[in-house]
Amino acid sequence: MTLTLREFKAQIFQALAHPTRIAVVEALRGGERSAGAHSSALGVEQANLSQHLAVLRAKQVVVTRKAGNQVYYRLRDPVLTRVLDLLKRYFYSQISGTAALLDELEPGSARRGTRS
Repeated sequence: MTLTLREFKAQIFQALAHPTRIAVVEALRGGERSAGAHSSALGVEQANLSQHLAVLRAKQVVVTRKAGNQVYYRLRDPVLTRVLDLLKRYFYSQISGTAALLDELEPGSARRGTRS
């Protein structure tokens, strides 16, 4: 893997390094939305949302279209939602492993007494 590709991947993960920005990307899964629609749907103040949208725009995760005084956002490439879906699967896999470990450690567990 070339350094350029690694840098590109790092930039995408930096763009997604905040829960609000991930929520924006997930909201755009269904298609284009205005900034106002994002603000009310996500329960985020407009000023705060604008900062997150600026990061996503700068990293070329989203593209914009202006219609009158409204700015509409859409994903530059919807394949990014598949990446988030894979991360969700990874999360649940990690949680399942942790839950299984906790079950083993729980007092009164069926496995109790099998470890030294």
